[in-house]
Amino acid sequence: MRKLVHVIGAGLAGLAAAVQLQRRGAQVVLYEAAEQAGGRCRTCYDRTLAATVDSGNHLVLSGQQATLNYVRAIGSADELVGPTQPEYPFVDLATNQRWTVRMSPGRFPGWIFEAGARVPDTRWTDYLSVVPLLLAKPGRTVAQSMRSNGPLWDRMLRPLLLALTNIEPRQATAELVSAVLRDMLAAGGPSSRPLIARNGLGSAFVEPALRLLQHGGAAIRLGARIDALEFADSPDSRVAALRLDGGERVEIGASEAVVLAVTPDVAQALVPGTQAPRRFSAIVTANFAVEPPLGHPPLMGLVNASASWLVASDGRLSVTVYDAANRTANLADMPRDELARKLWADVAQVTGLSADLPLKWQLNVEPRATFAAQPDDEMRRPATRTRWNNLMLAGDWTATGLPPGIEGAIRSGQKAADTLLNEPMERR
Repeated sequence: MRKLVHVIGAGLAGLAAAVQLQRRGAQVVLYEAAEQAGGRCRTCYDRTLAATVDSGNHLVLSGQQATLNYVRAIGSADELVGPTQPEYPFVDLATNQRWTVRMSPGRFPGWIFEAGARVPDTRWTDYLSVVPLLLAKPGRTVAQSMRSNGPLWDRMLRPLLLALTNIEPRQATAELVSAVLRDMLAAGGPSSRPLIARNGLGSAFVEPALRLLQHGGAAIRLGARIDALEFADSPDSRVAALRLDGGERVEIGASEAVVLAVTPDVAQALVPGTQAPRRFSAIVTANFAVEPPLGHPPLMGLVNASASWLVASDGRLSVTVYDAANRTANLADMPRDELARKLWADVAQVTGLSADLPLKWQLNVEPRATFAAQPDDEMRRPATRTRWNNLMLAGDWTATGLPPGIEGAIRSGQKAADTLLNEPMERR
């Protein structure tokens, strides 16, 4: 008989767990409290723009293997597109200076020896400052592990790490940043290409996974909120039942299991004693219904700007503000019209378009988009296993060894599935 696993939460962690479980022969029931799968990684129709828009801009790197394996498994690998070479264009809004970092196509970082390929006003020796970070000790911040100032930091490392950690990089956990850099810079150009979802997050990560699961016989229950888990502590420690909103009770058989892939606050409410990060970082995304100038790069890093990164696609310009509620400028709490004008001012300066705010624009503010990837909160990330034999945790806030984001979420779901299927006999 196929093992039956109940996956709670249809964000990327839950979808990745469900796909991995099904691929390994398990039967899956997927529960999602919302009426739409995807969690923070979703695509919706926006009436103001009269178009479908993503919940936010998410940067994927060509070296993030868990993400690439996932999209291959669900048949959507061609939905992630980017430059053929590992290139990152930047602009400094304080000086209007523009440059493009062009990493080498191979593993040897020859680009740091070429003035036209590296960050302006840097020497190849400046890049050695990253080495101590790759050897960072646990519990230390980036600022405690490497020199975090100067042209290399300001014009490349900080913008990249801000997008990958959603927190002021100097305060970020050095171990997490080191893991990202090993996947990216240390692995060479082939692992450093920036990728974006050309037709939206839903087409790349969500709808293909749901179709695959349905085709494989999974039961998908959207709008099904889990109100409580019932636990049995004898003769073994396990989840015995799920209680849904509306009074339905789903009994968990002796050979069945549960993967809990929900937000940390929901996990703490459902599972006694669950430890989780306490602080969170905000993300603001602004979409403007404006056609990008001809030849504008699809992705551009912004230095000395309110926005962090600019994304250009057909009929739309979009900017993302990472760590949007920081102490220096709390943009997340700014009135919407004022914030839209502020962010459009950055876009207009970069693109040369009119400074007048476009008629059609949309803002998405997520006050608790990700946990704050700092050392003290890193210590509070729980493991995949719990003290209940048939319950595993998943989510980018669990102990993935990575900052919050798509790669961490997918990796956590796959790990929960593999751990569950690899070890049940020895734990009984």
